[in-house]
Amino acid sequence: MSGTPSVRDVVIVGAGPAGLTAAVYAGRALLSPLVIEKAIPGGQLNETDLIDNWPGTGEAVSAQGLMVQLREQAERLGADIVQDEVVRVEPGTSTHRVVISQGTIEARTVIVCPGSRPKELSAEGAARWKGRGVSYCATCDGYFFRDRRIVEVGAGDSGLMEALFLTRFAARVSIVVRHPQEDPRAIRASASLRRRAEEHPKIEFLWNRDVEEVVGDKFVTSVRLRHLGSGVIEEMPADAVFVNIGRIPQTDFLRGSVDLDGGYVVTDERLRTSVVGIFAAGDARRGAHRYSQAIVAAGEGAMAALEAENYLSHELVSIP
Repeated sequence: MSGTPSVRDVVIVGAGPAGLTAAVYAGRALLSPLVIEKAIPGGQLNETDLIDNWPGTGEAVSAQGLMVQLREQAERLGADIVQDEVVRVEPGTSTHRVVISQGTIEARTVIVCPGSRPKELSAEGAARWKGRGVSYCATCDGYFFRDRRIVEVGAGDSGLMEALFLTRFAARVSIVVRHPQEDPRAIRASASLRRRAEEHPKIEFLWNRDVEEVVGDKFVTSVRLRHLGSGVIEEMPADAVFVNIGRIPQTDFLRGSVDLDGGYVVTDERLRTSVVGIFAAGDARRGAHRYSQAIVAAGEGAMAALEAENYLSHELVSIP
């Protein structure tokens, strides 16, 4: 990054689908974007195996491979990508200060795309056995449970996709659902995913139940389930518990900087936050988190970059 300007036109926080797409669009606009990512570029897609709903790919593609291509495209178009953690954003007037662990960066515009992290299971024993049978990443840990009995907690799109992925390895995947089978809210996934899960010979649904406790002896050995209708506790053998019950926005560094709602960044329809010159995109933005889809995040990243470009062109023309 030697020779780069002391004030950046665009600083992008986060290198998931939203942040990298924003970098592609900002790069094409010759804004020399700087992308700051505290982990591995790719965001949540680093925890996903295959994507079969990315437009134009035909067959299912590697999620990690797709993100590598997106990163390379952003860099080819002039983006700098650095690994560091953003501590806070200090709003200004013509510029804003992005404070990272190694210093401070001045930016005319900031696009925040920090994404979210998994919501952890609150059942007794879940924290104790995390990493020893309790997992929040099927693509990371599924391979270790070949021919084993797996419990999946989560009945949304991500939960069912994870359960279907785990059937590659597991002898049996039991999906815990907190509602009766006849409840229309029971499965919060698309009809096609539900049909695939219901028809899969390795998958069973445990209706109207909640995980009361995860039991182990060096590793997970069973789960205790409470039937929400009768209150009866039943214990079933299990070698692993995979959890997919939602996400928590990674926006602590924005508290006191921009308006948040339940941790999610509040924006208008043009992805502008409460601070002029700061934009937001992706799963950490209020509204977008309902979808949690890579293509939605990528689209928002493009929109945010276009808005930042428009802002720089029309509202900051007097700034050298």
